[in-house]
Amino acid sequence: MKAVTWQGRRDVRVEDVPDPRIEEPTDAVIRITSTGLCGSDLHLYEVLTPFMTPGDILGHEPMGVVEETGADVTNLEKGDRVVVPFQISCGSCFMCSAGLMTQCETTQLTGEGMGAALFGYTRLYGAVPGAQAEYLRVPQAHFGPIKVPDGPPDDRFVYLSDVLPTAWQAVEYAAVPAGGTLAVLGLGPIGDMCCRIARARGVERVFGVDLVPERLARAGRRGTQTYDLRAFDNEKALVQAIHDETAGRGPDAVIDAVGTEAHGSAAAKLAQAATGMLPRALSGPLAERFAVDRLAALHTAIHLVRRGGTISLSGVYGGMADPMPMLTLFDKQIQLRMGQANVRRWTDAIMPYLTDEDPLDVEDFATHRLPLSDAPQAYDMFQHKQDGAVKILMRP
Repeated sequence: MKAVTWQGRRDVRVEDVPDPRIEEPTDAVIRITSTGLCGSDLHLYEVLTPFMTPGDILGHEPMGVVEETGADVTNLEKGDRVVVPFQISCGSCFMCSAGLMTQCETTQLTGEGMGAALFGYTRLYGAVPGAQAEYLRVPQAHFGPIKVPDGPPDDRFVYLSDVLPTAWQAVEYAAVPAGGTLAVLGLGPIGDMCCRIARARGVERVFGVDLVPERLARAGRRGTQTYDLRAFDNEKALVQAIHDETAGRGPDAVIDAVGTEAHGSAAAKLAQAATGMLPRALSGPLAERFAVDRLAALHTAIHLVRRGGTISLSGVYGGMADPMPMLTLFDKQIQLRMGQANVRRWTDAIMPYLTDEDPLDVEDFATHRLPLSDAPQAYDMFQHKQDGAVKILMRP
């Protein structure tokens, strides 16, 4: 089959790889009909290269049709249309029962000190072959796949794999009080969907911050009050502008939907790039112990949120030696909530929004739909924010 493989920093290729097969009785194999390109994939493309191996299959946002199931998968049949969550979880361990599927004790990578296995996401998360491919082996298929009805286009449901539950959890963790305010830093796919979900759930005032004109315009059309970073001389001026809209206090909650590749952290960017260029035998151990993130967005969130407010982190961070302004966090009595989305915890709550009325405009969410063969160009376009790229779907 054809699959998108990682070959090095900024080097992905579509290659022929062996077809997946049933290996465990809880496996299924699906034929992929749509698969997303995620901002997290760009971290592998650029920053997390020390944890990758040439030939790794990328991707973790698929949906498709069941082709084959293992003996213990009794909830699926050949021909079922399913969305596959990005994490692999069993549904019955202590952590899954607590709604923490990203900490699943059955698939936890204890040897790496990490949580549940993820599709297509470095050796730290199991080096499981990913979903930017024609077919996908799905472990723990007795629990993970979400059956969806035939009829509506893939765009209606494919975001259940990651974008929708990640944004839903970010808004849930933000815990905006009735009549409260929310700021979203970063209006890429997750930040944009956070704004949509927050508005749909009754948050009347949502502030969105970015520096890409197309992303600002897109969010603004749906009622988000947008702020262009390029219009401010510094972070302090941006913070003051939003404080002026919130009685001088700041918003009740801030969602950081940017993560480790934030703009404005030149030293950390240099350190990340230097680590990524080292031989893998050196870069991996260094990154595990001494990696740093570009924390501009998180620092902005800390300065922006009101005292006693909440910061919800959905942007991916991977540093092990990040300096944090603990005095400010403590003095402002800020609550921090974070983590990979626990997909199956939220899908039942999300499904009522995926109706023919399409209140979240999921069917128009993708800006680009490309064949899988165009994956190298898609990665480059998304990385450089060209041609208004916000969300890219690929079809084998």
